[in-house]
Amino acid sequence: MNKLPEMWCIVLFSLVAWVYAEPTMYGEILSPNYPQAYPNEVEKSWDIEVPAGYGIHLYFTHLDIELSENCSYDSVQIMSGGHEEGKLCGRRTNKNSNSPVVKEFHIPYSKLQVIFRSDFSNEERFTGFAAYYVAEDIDECTAFADAPCSHFCNNFLGSYFCSCPPEYFLHEDKKNCGVNCSGNVFTTMTGEVESPNYPSPYPESSRCDYQIQLEEGFRVVVTMRREDFDVEPADSEGHCPDSLLFVAGDQHFGPYCGNGFPGPLTIETQSSALNIIFQTDGSEQRKGWKFRYHGDPIPCPKEVTANSFWEPERAKYVFRDVVKITCVDGFEVVQGSVGSPSFYSTCQSNGKWSNSKLRCQPVDCGAPEPIQHGRVEDPESTLFGSITRYSCEMPYYSMEYEGSVCGTPSEPFRSTQRIFGGSIAKIENFPWQVFFSNPWAGGALIDEYWVLTAAHVVEGNDIPVMYVGSSSVVTSQLSNAQMLTAERVFIHPGWEVLDPSITRKNFDNDIALVRLRDPVKMGPKVAPICLPGTSSEYDPPENVLGLISGWGRTNVKSHVIKLRGAKLPVAPLSKCREMKGVNPGIDISSFVFTENMICAGNDKGVDSCDGDSGGAFAVQDPKENKPKFYVAGLVSWGPQCGTYGIYTRVKNYVDWIRKTMQEYSAPSVD
Repeated sequence: MNKLPEMWCIVLFSLVAWVYAEPTMYGEILSPNYPQAYPNEVEKSWDIEVPAGYGIHLYFTHLDIELSENCSYDSVQIMSGGHEEGKLCGRRTNKNSNSPVVKEFHIPYSKLQVIFRSDFSNEERFTGFAAYYVAEDIDECTAFADAPCSHFCNNFLGSYFCSCPPEYFLHEDKKNCGVNCSGNVFTTMTGEVESPNYPSPYPESSRCDYQIQLEEGFRVVVTMRREDFDVEPADSEGHCPDSLLFVAGDQHFGPYCGNGFPGPLTIETQSSALNIIFQTDGSEQRKGWKFRYHGDPIPCPKEVTANSFWEPERAKYVFRDVVKITCVDGFEVVQGSVGSPSFYSTCQSNGKWSNSKLRCQPVDCGAPEPIQHGRVEDPESTLFGSITRYSCEMPYYSMEYEGSVCGTPSEPFRSTQRIFGGSIAKIENFPWQVFFSNPWAGGALIDEYWVLTAAHVVEGNDIPVMYVGSSSVVTSQLSNAQMLTAERVFIHPGWEVLDPSITRKNFDNDIALVRLRDPVKMGPKVAPICLPGTSSEYDPPENVLGLISGWGRTNVKSHVIKLRGAKLPVAPLSKCREMKGVNPGIDISSFVFTENMICAGNDKGVDSCDGDSGGAFAVQDPKENKPKFYVAGLVSWGPQCGTYGIYTRVKNYVDWIRKTMQEYSAPSVD
């Protein structure tokens, strides 16, 4: 019956323990029934709270609780924030008669809980405890392991405040300091940007925003040395606690962090503006970073516009470059109603060309002029390149012949020898022979205004010096020859133009025309050679003999000054493929062989050689009964003199030759 009141006491004590109490500056805590013996099976707790910014000084002036190992029977326990500050039992007295305190605690927090427990029996009458607490000021700047301020902590009664060094400011959290490193704008074409305090440690908990703003038309290029970058490394998940980021429009570079710059040492943006964002947290600080920048002119693409060429010719064009775009002959650019042979274009700040919509168009030649005693067919088009057909009133009128008899030498070449170098010949044997003095080469006269030669002879030489009508090329005797003045050179469009330092292995389309300023005076020593027809009869079969002539190198390895001639048989192209070069390092199999080539020669020492390039390989016309020769080939190339050689097959180019001669039949007017 006596246990019922004790149960109600336990419930009452528990209820009291959880009643909310206002913070106080001091107070008293006594065990149940103090100073009488405390009851069995009791649990009571006291929640102590002092004003914020204060700690609690708890001290006991009396302690008389049943003693047990680890205070497992009866005890008074002190808890703070879930942490046990102490657990007391037994009897304690103070030997210092001047102080009543037997046990004390200094708690650096404003709240704690005191819990008293007793078990089911007490062998003696223990009187419990008497304790008191008072609020005491704590030094928040030193009381905790984690400093409350990032820089300077200032304690005062009941609290503290944080402050910062000069040039720093206090963040809104009132604890962390940062620097005002935003708003700097760099506008010079070259410069250097570095983190705050570099190379001293950069500030924590800061965000720095810089901007490079250059003139439009220039893009920002950043150069960073690895050793100029030292930022807190990434964590285990790859996140940068401190980071450097570059933003240029849609381009993002970074974020970067770590020991040594991890990105490309040169960052090329496509914008004239660059934002630099540097963010730091409150932990580790390092020396930071430094980089250099400069403005690079925005490039413009090198465009290929049809039927035109650019001046100046450059590998790369950039902002403010100006080019003159000139139309090729027969084309013009029309602006409004006015035609012009050229126009100018400027590389703009957006990387695009001005006047980009202008194009070279074919010139309109207008209606063809009428001819006396003849008629002209209406052309399908009057634009450049169109062909108009004229006819005479037959049978009373016919077209006037504009050239001399072709392919008939005044004296036939009668030598039959087939030894290396051929034999001495007269110019009357080869009246079509043209001598090029620089480079030393040959050509074939095909009209009073036109010379046919190899493309590699006139490549890079728009004004070759030529002579006709002389067997000897001694300077004193050339005064009796006709000197030919070139007006224009036409290299076949299929000829591949190479850098002079590259060894040529492709001689396909090795053919060119030279238009003369003045007509050649014909005679016994000067006469044109015929062009071949386009039928298969003008493909010379194997073993057919052709004539070659020139002043090329002989077996004594020097140019000759007397014209020499020889007869060579046509050979299958496979013979030329099997040739070996004079240089063992030359692999003939790597050279290009096409159906535009004729192989001629033998292994008996008869061949064209250096200095004969461009000369005619003359074959007798199969449709003529009397000797009449056409130019079947042009001396092109060979690996070694005195064996087989390659000749350009002229038949395949007759249409191009006639069209070029027709389009440029009239001399230019200065």
